[in-house]
Amino acid sequence: MGNGIFHQEDLSKYAFLVTGGAGFIGSHLVEYLLKNGAGKVSVLDNLSTGLIENVRLFESSPRYQFINADICDPESCMNACKGADFVFHQAALGSVPRSIKDPIATNQSNINGFLNILIAARDNNVKRVIYASSSSVFGDSPALPKSENQLGNPLSPYAVTKRVNELYGHVFAKVYGMQIIGLRYFNIFGPRQSPGGPYAAAIPLFIQALLDEKSPCIFGDGEQSRDFTYVDNAVQANLRAMFCAPEIAVGEVFNIAVGDRITVNQLFEHLRESAGSAIKPTYTAERAGDVKHSLADISKAATMLGYHPEVQVKEGLQRTFEWFKQQTKQFQS
Repeated sequence: MGNGIFHQEDLSKYAFLVTGGAGFIGSHLVEYLLKNGAGKVSVLDNLSTGLIENVRLFESSPRYQFINADICDPESCMNACKGADFVFHQAALGSVPRSIKDPIATNQSNINGFLNILIAARDNNVKRVIYASSSSVFGDSPALPKSENQLGNPLSPYAVTKRVNELYGHVFAKVYGMQIIGLRYFNIFGPRQSPGGPYAAAIPLFIQALLDEKSPCIFGDGEQSRDFTYVDNAVQANLRAMFCAPEIAVGEVFNIAVGDRITVNQLFEHLRESAGSAIKPTYTAERAGDVKHSLADISKAATMLGYHPEVQVKEGLQRTFEWFKQQTKQFQS
């Protein structure tokens, strides 16, 4: 994590709950909060996709608590929200291909689980909830760059669940007077993003392949483009949203990205340079449900939240590669 400070408030006065805090983005949020003196940070995670290694670093802190539970259990959500001032809701079953294979599990976690957290936050008088949405909600809308109000039809069950989150967030804000903000993440990457499992994201898979001196697999022709966003930018957005003026907080959704895009082929080239490798990728069939091009208009987040991405894609890829290289060295020693 860089040295960016993304808040002005005294965090020591507050108790935070991070759902999915053992996950990739969640663990970076936990790290930021503890590093900057948060009064208490609780993590709610069932470790289905999160890793206990991601939060091992925090176990020695008296201000940290780990709750091994599932957001699909309403009682666990109620208990976890007790005494929490703020909730960062990152828990979800990610991955478009996973949702296509098992739509019921994705629906349960991403919709029922989300609803459980909203109700628990409401009933425990949580001051504000920031939740993770996704650029997948843009679906088949051809517009580039993508601004918040130009939605198309969802292309996967995962996209449907994230769209439903946004609708619930808006309704709960209006009906119950809750402060709820959604952040539409565009391809977040960085340290601690797992290369393991059948649904791993492209960047950790590419890096792992390069470190193992194997040819990575690229779906389609590699000319699909994405607004790849380094994880520190996502942390910044969460903090800015958590402490922005209350009138901004009611049911709004913001694109969180860099506002720039590169193709998957260019991405691989950058990583290959970092690795000093001559390995070539292997191309295979396109995946169902994948969007061809993605690029965010981040002007709304800039204007309303004061969000300005500090880490551009090339620097982020360099940092991520170095982190994975260190991990491999430690593992081997």
